[in-house]
Amino acid sequence: MNLNSTRSLYAGADPVRARQVFRVTFAITLMIKMWLAAYFPMTGDEAFFYQWGVFPAWGYSDHPPMVGWLLFVLNSISAHPLSLRFFTVLMWSLIALGLVDLLRRLAPYQEAVAYRLGTLFLLLPFTLLLNLVTTDTPLIFFIFLSGYCFIRGTMSDKLVWFFGAGIFLGFALLSKYFAGLLAIAYFVYLCRSRRGWLKLIIIAACSAPLFAITVAFNANNCWTNVMFNMINRNENTQFSFYTVGEYVLMMIYLITPWVFVKLLRSGGMLIQRGAIVVLFLVPFALFLLLSMEKTIGLHWVLGFMPFLFLFIGTTAHADDLRKYAKWTAWFAVPHFLFLAAIILLPTAMWQGYALHDDIVFHKQAPTIVNTLRRGLPADGAIMARAYTPSALLSYHAGEYLPTFGTGKFHARQDDLNVDFKKYAGKTIRIFDRRAINADELTPYFSAVTVHTMQADGVTFWYADGKDFNYEVYRERILKTIADRYYRIPSFLPVYGCQFLERYDIKRP
Repeated sequence: MNLNSTRSLYAGADPVRARQVFRVTFAITLMIKMWLAAYFPMTGDEAFFYQWGVFPAWGYSDHPPMVGWLLFVLNSISAHPLSLRFFTVLMWSLIALGLVDLLRRLAPYQEAVAYRLGTLFLLLPFTLLLNLVTTDTPLIFFIFLSGYCFIRGTMSDKLVWFFGAGIFLGFALLSKYFAGLLAIAYFVYLCRSRRGWLKLIIIAACSAPLFAITVAFNANNCWTNVMFNMINRNENTQFSFYTVGEYVLMMIYLITPWVFVKLLRSGGMLIQRGAIVVLFLVPFALFLLLSMEKTIGLHWVLGFMPFLFLFIGTTAHADDLRKYAKWTAWFAVPHFLFLAAIILLPTAMWQGYALHDDIVFHKQAPTIVNTLRRGLPADGAIMARAYTPSALLSYHAGEYLPTFGTGKFHARQDDLNVDFKKYAGKTIRIFDRRAINADELTPYFSAVTVHTMQADGVTFWYADGKDFNYEVYRERILKTIADRYYRIPSFLPVYGCQFLERYDIKRP
């Protein structure tokens, strides 16, 4: 970075005022996030991952174990949503502090820009309002810590920072496999020199033992993460310009249009800021290629966003960042009002809107659980026909409620946790948000009766199946699951597969 040109860029900024605004924004946004975390209804994904915290393990069906370990700690304090989401609430605020620290080190002669950038980052809709606890929570945090160490290492050329980058990369890989994109970014930047290769070796040596945990788990558990992430969820992908357009529009929305324009205008400085730029440009470019065949989830890209805003902080005037922060605050207002309306408005106010049934289900889940428990035989079990209602009802019931049927490629934790043999001959009460056809359940029971319940004008269904026939369920459902989701590639060594072994099913 050219010292004289950068001093001119930041000249005239008021660091005292910028620091005050940042501190006030930090406090206000933290309070807003805590309120949202405390009162926004628990979502299906959160409830699903919550069970990972209730049953901590070395790995889980879809992803590596870090979020399960995190939730185990948070759940030991309380199962209240604020407790479970507390780390997510703090995470974006801590990252904002990290961005301020990095930018102050990159431009030590002028603090105002660092604090203006921190203020802007705190006001982004996704940092202010996305306070859900998912696998992305530890992923985002550890990606940032790894990237922070990497940037500090490139600034000082001290190898100790690359040890940190490798350790935190390992923790990120224990959170979600998208962390591998950060490893690719490190390779792209460091492979150009001999000393760079030494740094790569350090990063790899520090991250590999942590990543080995998930490799060992998968080898002993049907390669369940590999089957989900690489095979089962990608079977119907095909080339589409529509998904590319979706990805580009999503990125403009997340970055905000004004910051996106600034990013385009700063294209000439990308090479000068290589160590920062590689941390977001490489992942976003790879996501762009992937978008040609599938929809890119909004949450997929969030872990790399802080580095994009750090780059903006190295190219923008303090006054520009102040304007961006104001515009972003107004941009966040309707998002906040929408979430506040879900929390505060009675469900009847949503009548006629597409979200009405979903809002009722999430808010009335405790009532639904109580209804399902009435009249259930002592040895009876409650289940649901999809993982989202199973997970949400499990959270509010305080016990694990399995999913009845084949389900989908998502959320196959039942395959690890549940033994359907133990339900043989028992009554199973099966919940569904859609109408239940008794004929679909009849083969698995001696008798099936279908019932309905009402909650705030929404109808829900449940069926009582008597004398569960495990053998028929094994032949029709469990073998179908094995054939559909457990076609493990022959080149992968399998040292154990609980699902196939439990039900004595041969490997497809």
